[in-house]
Amino acid sequence: MSETENATEKTEQENPHAKVVLQAASAMTKASLTFVPPVIVACIVLFTILNGVPGLLGSLVGGVLAFLSALATLGMMRFSAGLDPMFVMVTALGGYVIKVAVLFGAMSLLRGVSALHPLSLGITMIVAVVVAAAVEFSAYRKTKIPTIIPA
Repeated sequence: MSETENATEKTEQENPHAKVVLQAASAMTKASLTFVPPVIVACIVLFTILNGVPGLLGSLVGGVLAFLSALATLGMMRFSAGLDPMFVMVTALGGYVIKVAVLFGAMSLLRGVSALHPLSLGITMIVAVVVAAAVEFSAYRKTKIPTIIPA
């Protein structure tokens, strides 16, 4: 067994909540990796046809930023799985604030780049984030997670 598997197994034994969070994170990651990239590719193709190379570049940058943002959320779930539930919430809210600040900074830096079509970038980001949130929510709902975890 690898060191990571041993650490995950140890965490699950020490904290029963970790198993539930890791199970949800796995289902959500699988759903995101399955559905979000095709949507981003569709946006890239659409905006390339509509706006040429600037549409391609804007949509590509928007898709990458949105996809990294979605994966960062899932990474934070995995990172905080073994922590006390209060710290899981602190990590989630703190991570959200950091993600918004990073995305705002990236958008501010990219505002003056004429090679990017801003509407293509924005629409692709919005579509990718909404699709990621929807498939993550759907995957979470389909995951068999106990409401009450016995001690």
